[in-house]
Amino acid sequence: MQKIATISLLVADYDAAIAFYRDQAGFDLLEDTDMGGGKRWVLVAPPGGSGPRLLLAKAEGEAQLAALGNQAGGRVMLFLETDDFARDRAAMLARGVTFLEPPRHEAYGSVAVFADLYGNKWDLIEPRR
Repeated sequence: MQKIATISLLVADYDAAIAFYRDQAGFDLLEDTDMGGGKRWVLVAPPGGSGPRLLLAKAEGEAQLAALGNQAGGRVMLFLETDDFARDRAAMLARGVTFLEPPRHEAYGSVAVFADLYGNKWDLIEPRR
């Protein structure tokens, strides 16, 4: 059996990224281990989730710094699935998350695009059952 367990996401600053994902997006901080030399192993994930975790990786060098906020070339990069779109959108708005559009109700479910602290686009989505 194989599965995607972890996705690396470039960040400019570990603590700012932790604050966004934990305090605004509502994720759990799973691990924050000092690796020496200014590097840390920082894992976050949505609460109760069984899907991939995010490894917050500090950008190094010009190419990585240039990719901050644009790791998917301007497209939605990640999809945060919920069982209650209205509840989670309202909670995220209350915690200061910026949504880039009003909610849409598509054939596949309810969805709205939000941005992380660097501008990476995410879908908050409740699939139609």
